[in-house]
Amino acid sequence: MPTRQVDVAILGAGSAGLSAWRAARQHTPQVLMIDPGPWGTTCARVGCMPSKLLIAAAEAAHAARHAHRFGIDVQGIQVDGARVMDRVRSERDRFVGFVLEDMQPLEPGHLLRGRARFTGPNELHVDTPDGALRVRAGRFVIATGSRPEVPAAWRTALGERLIVNDDVFDWTELPRSVAVVGAGVIGLELANALHRLGVRVRLLARGSRIGPLTDPVLAAQAVRIFETQLPLQREATFFHLQRDGDAVDLHWRTPQGEERERFDFLLAAIGRRPNIDDIGLEHLGLPADALDDDGVPRHDPATGRIGDSHVFIAGDVADDKPLLHEAADEGHIAGDNAGRWPDVQPQPRRTPLAVVFSEPQIMLAGRSHRELSDARVLFATGHVSFENQGRSRVIGRNVGALHVYADCGTRRLLGAEMIGPAAEHLGHLLAWSIGHGATVDDALAQPFYHPVIEEGLRTALRELRKALDARPPCEGCTPGE
Repeated sequence: MPTRQVDVAILGAGSAGLSAWRAARQHTPQVLMIDPGPWGTTCARVGCMPSKLLIAAAEAAHAARHAHRFGIDVQGIQVDGARVMDRVRSERDRFVGFVLEDMQPLEPGHLLRGRARFTGPNELHVDTPDGALRVRAGRFVIATGSRPEVPAAWRTALGERLIVNDDVFDWTELPRSVAVVGAGVIGLELANALHRLGVRVRLLARGSRIGPLTDPVLAAQAVRIFETQLPLQREATFFHLQRDGDAVDLHWRTPQGEERERFDFLLAAIGRRPNIDDIGLEHLGLPADALDDDGVPRHDPATGRIGDSHVFIAGDVADDKPLLHEAADEGHIAGDNAGRWPDVQPQPRRTPLAVVFSEPQIMLAGRSHRELSDARVLFATGHVSFENQGRSRVIGRNVGALHVYADCGTRRLLGAEMIGPAAEHLGHLLAWSIGHGATVDDALAQPFYHPVIEEGLRTALRELRKALDARPPCEGCTPGE
């Protein structure tokens, strides 16, 4: 078997792997990235970009149907599912093409198509289209990504009538009906979009919450909002599902009783599984307690390093924050430290920021309500409702609320959660302010144009300042307030 020797071997050529390659190359030219394909990153192929293309079509259909609110009647609205999906696929392929163009300079010297598995602490066995290859390296970056979680029993019962988000973006036509199981980010976005495109949808949440909000007031508001906009059932448990020809016969139970309905497909959006189960981690010689309950190696998020080993981990496989910008950051950190090893250096992480492109949108910036409460941080909360906020009413998107959190002692902004209009933009403003260490007074010193949705943020900041001014520092401020 031929052998190749490199300084750094990277398993995976997605967002994290590509970022790791660029960072490691700053220290050594002997870097090899290994991926079985297809190449093109999860975000471009089956994640961020195709889902937003579907959501954009849904927003256009929704705007046309509700134009009457502004005194504009749009007649004969029809959703052409074939044309919708043709645009989704063609633009998706265009985005994938950009990624592939960026990868062209890597071939063949630094990019190897193949499936890699550890056979020793410093050795990989790689099955390539041209045969097996042994790769020896001084250090490794594991960036193998993740895949949708699919219960084996569901797959056995339903066959191709059971789909995941990856399958949606290869449709050539919109189906008539879909049951979406899971009300996290992926399930909520896809259910919301398909419903607005005229697909009969039922969103089944296994728990009581909808989306990622942790602030109990906002989480409850999210439930009320989405229950008016979507056929939604929470705390749903299945006691029977089977395939019936080209349909899914689904029975479920909720606290309100039992229901039965037929759908063209069941879309499983119940989480993602890190791709670590077939890469030979057992051959790395890691301590018995090196893996968490999901089998993912424990690692330092500031370095990407697994224990005190020569192996680093980054991206969705790390099972930490499955977001493109986080994967790229983690890849850079892991790749840089693999390249400079053994001079491993901790690196600062950016302010957390997450957005759900539902309607209304959801965002979390900085530390969440749950994180602050669990850490027993003394913080105050500023509130604003968008129901009567000026610009929100002008554009007919006056729903939801924003909560902003600040430290009772330093008055520094700590985090925010929101469901409402333009959350993707307000989230960035807040994440930047938090990252710069701004206080509530610093934020209020900035300009706010009129009339804009950002004036709602100013209202929340003013309420936050009142809450802080109403008590001596750290007195009367309790976790969870």
